Amino acid sequence: METAVYSTDGQELRKITLDDSVFGLKINENLLWYAINNELANKRLGTACTKDRGEVQGSNTKPYKQKGTGRARRGDKKSPLLVGGGTVFGPKPRDFSYKMPKMAKRLAVKTALSLKAHTDTLKIIEDFAVEDGKTKNLYGILNNFGLGERTVIVLNENENDRERVGMLKRAGRNIPWLSFLSATRLRVHDLFYGRRVFVLETAVKEICEFYAAHKNRRNVILEAKV
Repeated sequence: METAVYSTDGQELRKITLDDSVFGLKINENLLWYAINNELANKRLGTACTKDRGEVQGSNTKPYKQKGTGRARRGDKKSPLLVGGGTVFGPKPRDFSYKMPKMAKRLAVKTALSLKAHTDTLKIIEDFAVEDGKTKNLYGILNNFGLGERTVIVLNENENDRERVGMLKRAGRNIPWLSFLSATRLRVHDLFYGRRVFVLETAVKEICEFYAAHKNRRNVILEAKV
């Protein structure tokens, strides 16, 4: 598919062709739901913890005699029925994360990119830098495309561009509705919920090469099995 490349002033510069195997797929809503839930589950800490009656501090002696008081029978003060007692079936520390098949995860990323490309919320921007790392300079660039919505910027983090990327992230860390993603480490959750997705021109090439390469490799494996 063909799309435009914009300057930092919001002006259209030229046209480029995107790989249809990455940006032109059919939308699979079930796969997107599965990938988003997987990412959210992997981020959960799972540190909630309660004490049962065997872990609560207190005496094991019977608080009062069994009969003759007119009160309920109590074995100890750590009963879950009493204030300060243990908790029945309370949460314990656990790991909520689970693995998702690699091919399904890559397909979900490509589906999210295709969804944004189809809805015109994905824009390709020429490579730019914020050399001084000041927020106001990056804010001025984003202002040319509209402000106040959740925005995602996809970067190409090469070894030669670490300083440029670092200053760009420094300029954007004070903007609450802005987040950064690497071209080879995309998150479906951020792409799906991003109202605007800006992809740098070099990052587009990296995305196409990275994900299209995995697709071609799969085709080679299937052909070899046949």
